Amino acid sequence: MSMEMIDKSNLPIHIAVIMDGNGRWAKKQGARRIFGHQNAIKAIRDISEGSAEIGIKYLTLYAFSTENWKRPKAEIKGLMELLVATIRKETETLIKNNIILKAIGDIGSLPPKCQRELSEAIEITSNNSGLTLILALSYSGRWDIVEGVKSLLKDVKNKLISEEDINQELFSRYLSTSNIPDPELLIRTSGEMRISNFLLWQMAYTELYITELLWPDFRKEHLIEAIISYQKRERRFGKISEQVNLEG
Repeated sequence: MSMEMIDKSNLPIHIAVIMDGNGRWAKKQGARRIFGHQNAIKAIRDISEGSAEIGIKYLTLYAFSTENWKRPKAEIKGLMELLVATIRKETETLIKNNIILKAIGDIGSLPPKCQRELSEAIEITSNNSGLTLILALSYSGRWDIVEGVKSLLKDVKNKLISEEDINQELFSRYLSTSNIPDPELLIRTSGEMRISNFLLWQMAYTELYITELLWPDFRKEHLIEAIISYQKRERRFGKISEQVNLEG
């Protein structure tokens, strides 16, 4: 599929991706799991550049979940070292492609070196004006909601807001994605049929696209396929087709 097949008037503003299958990909090559993570960088680069070229405004990549801390220590160490090296190496590419880097999650739980490299890259790319690339690091949807509730209760206690003020729109402002629109499209690789504690509040009406491809094999043409699939769907948000057609 080519980019010309995409309807530029009906693009998802925000695409979220669960990058799954690195370990299985490495196993197929007879290599250690970290080899899969290393080759996943090619997919990240291709999808980021492709999203920027297509005109997507926000791309969120589920890079490391709070549950991933339970993995073997050697794999975590390798992942953190890879994260530092990748951020350092790719910052120049982000600037070249006018991409803004942001991060969500419990960033304070990352090793200090990771935090420094991440903070520097975010600062360096802050004046860019194209695609916003969001890395979800040490993130989970439940963590996000609990932290939001804590902040909300603190403001109620300090009388900055009242209980009567609380609604869905207000609560959304207390999440880590407060200035980011909810994703319209979620892409998950490796064929797994679950959302794995990712953006739970934000994905209430997100369209899901599941592919059997393992993440290191995912490329721009597969992104195009996902977007075209999204554009063929009718998004009803709880309404019936007739209502949607009348409003259209």
